[in-house]
Amino acid sequence: MRMKRLRQRRVSLRARLTLTYGGLFFVAGLLLLGVTYVLFDQQLAQRGQKYLAITRGEPNGLKTTVTQQPRPSDQEPFYADMNKVIEEERNKLHDAAATSLVTQGGLALLAVGGLAVGFGWLIAGRMLAPLHQVTDTARRIASAPAADHNLHERIALQGPNDEVKELADTFDTMVERLDRSFDGQRRFVANASHELRTPLTLGRALVEVAMHRKAASPDVIQLGETLLEINSRHERLIGGLLLLARSENEITDRAPVDLADVVGHVTAQTAREAALAEITVREQPGEALTSGDALLLERLVQNLVENGIRHNSGPGGWVEVTSRAREGHVELTVGNSGPAVPPYEIPALFEPFHRFDSDRLVTAKGAGLGLSIVRSIVRAHSGRIAAGPRPDGGLVVTVTLPACPGDDQQEHRMDGRKEIIRT
Repeated sequence: MRMKRLRQRRVSLRARLTLTYGGLFFVAGLLLLGVTYVLFDQQLAQRGQKYLAITRGEPNGLKTTVTQQPRPSDQEPFYADMNKVIEEERNKLHDAAATSLVTQGGLALLAVGGLAVGFGWLIAGRMLAPLHQVTDTARRIASAPAADHNLHERIALQGPNDEVKELADTFDTMVERLDRSFDGQRRFVANASHELRTPLTLGRALVEVAMHRKAASPDVIQLGETLLEINSRHERLIGGLLLLARSENEITDRAPVDLADVVGHVTAQTAREAALAEITVREQPGEALTSGDALLLERLVQNLVENGIRHNSGPGGWVEVTSRAREGHVELTVGNSGPAVPPYEIPALFEPFHRFDSDRLVTAKGAGLGLSIVRSIVRAHSGRIAAGPRPDGGLVVTVTLPACPGDDQQEHRMDGRKEIIRT
């Protein structure tokens, strides 16, 4: 485990540049020291013509005579001993000089190499400082709780017009375009929420007024009910689109939410629809404390339960909702009976306006956005979602969300876990 952590430690670019500079310096220093040693050794090993200086005492004083050293074959015992002494002294001088050159040269190389590594570290840090500024700005933008937050920040790097400044300017241009794009999206959602809902509200009011007239015939009343149902479907469609656009962004204002409470509330709300469809809804609300937007999490559970009720096998079918806490996260599982779903069709179920049964009637409940909204809400809460077919038909959807930071991650209660059946 310790070796794995050591392997995961990365070496910074500054350290790699410093090691590269230092390594090149030491290699060059060693080559220079080696060449100097070879040249020095060759110079000492040269054997030129040898001369012998002989000093004799005479009546007139000392007299020195320099003669060419005779060849080995002509040497007398005196000359042989003298040559041996000279050769020994020469070897001692060679060894001492070579040792001094290698030792002192090596120490000097280490001292100067250490200084070179230190200066290389300082220079690398100075050269990489603009990159750290780019990285810090990008990290602040990326760590924003919502995708459209902190996009107003710019690097605005000052300095020479080099490659690093070009990178910073390009990054600023990209962030500016993203900021304008998100700002346009916010304005569009706000305008669409008003412009699309206003005519639908007006149309509903006119139809209700016409239906409640005393002179309204049964045909007019029936037509009004049909129009109200179509109008209601359009309202759900617009509401779903707006919610989908809202849930694409990460949640900024988080609060502790217990999925067990959400499950109980949603099953109570959907009890009437389940009873009309003769579907049994079973719940097992275990304690599952997470953090996020309570309304969006309620919509998540509601969409999954309604999807299980509406896409079931008919009377006698069932939907089961379970919430529980795991180590470091919480899980919500919604399973239901129903027709067999091929595994290759499951990813498409989470796409907008896609239905497995291809039901496109205007009187059908829902607009094909339920699972798309669920996926967006899960992503906004930094969670995961997985779906799989049941062997006997139907679908099982599992949502995994991070546990609440304030939760001490105690084991969830097994005692008192109850099963409530509503039909």
